[in-house]
Amino acid sequence: MAAATATALESWQAAAPRKRRSAARRPRRREAAPWGPEAEFESDSGVVLRSIWEAEKDLFISDFWSSALETINSCLTKHLEQLKAPVGSLSDIFGNLHLDSLPDESDVAPDSIPRETLVTGTCHLKCVCYGIGNFATCIIARNQLTFLLLLLEKCQIPRSHCWVYDPLFSQLEIEVLNTLGVTVLSENEEGKRSIRGEPTMFYMLHCGTALYNNLLWSNWSVDALSKMVIIGNSFKGLEERLLARILQKNYPYIAKILKGLEELEFPQTSQYMDIFNDTSVHWFPVQKLEQLSTDIWEFQEEPDYQDCEDLEIIRNKTEDPSATD
Repeated sequence: MAAATATALESWQAAAPRKRRSAARRPRRREAAPWGPEAEFESDSGVVLRSIWEAEKDLFISDFWSSALETINSCLTKHLEQLKAPVGSLSDIFGNLHLDSLPDESDVAPDSIPRETLVTGTCHLKCVCYGIGNFATCIIARNQLTFLLLLLEKCQIPRSHCWVYDPLFSQLEIEVLNTLGVTVLSENEEGKRSIRGEPTMFYMLHCGTALYNNLLWSNWSVDALSKMVIIGNSFKGLEERLLARILQKNYPYIAKILKGLEELEFPQTSQYMDIFNDTSVHWFPVQKLEQLSTDIWEFQEEPDYQDCEDLEIIRNKTEDPSATD
């Protein structure tokens, strides 16, 4: 079992409340032999890994998974063409995904799930995931995590090239993520991550609006945005729900980029309605970005949200001591 890699993190409020359901736990032994914290911890992680494996099986054979892949495929096709990816790279990426790549139910010990077995795809995408939630106890968060794991494999993105963060993670969940092979970030970036010229897919479902605004600010240029794909809350939905003056005042980068993106909604099925509702794939065509006025790109003030009520995220107190929960 990997050693603990992070201390307690600040709580992070999700944009939408999530239904929580306790995961089943194995009965704890009451024998004369010692049952220490380490053995108990491994038992709990085995339960979580089994629940992830079971969720992967259900998702993989669902109509929603195949329909969602078609949606992502449609966007990535255009995105890769924009990046001038080699011909045939898309078929290489969305080539084969076999259910036997998942662990057998009898092999649910923490070390039994392979960290990564596929080679990197030719597009060399990286992935960043924010706000996945408490997947050990919440079925919604667990299904969002299993979708991410299947998508990484489908896109041939090594799990070590996927960075994950949520201040809600328990120590158990951090250890499970380490076992799965993804990279757990140790500090709250508030979404302010620059892609540094590397094509990156952001997976951030049901996150606070400020998180998307911060991400756009951190990559506010034609070159950077054209290399990004965001799977998360529908920007069209945000435009419809928020008054224009509120959107422009509190989340100016979202407001300014609405005419510079393309968006495809995730399919909706009854089985996964509460899990992937209001979710879309967003990408930023160079032609649309270049048509925006130069004034838009000159405005690059860092968001501060001083007058924003119901911010929906927790600020990084190490950087902003005045921030409150």
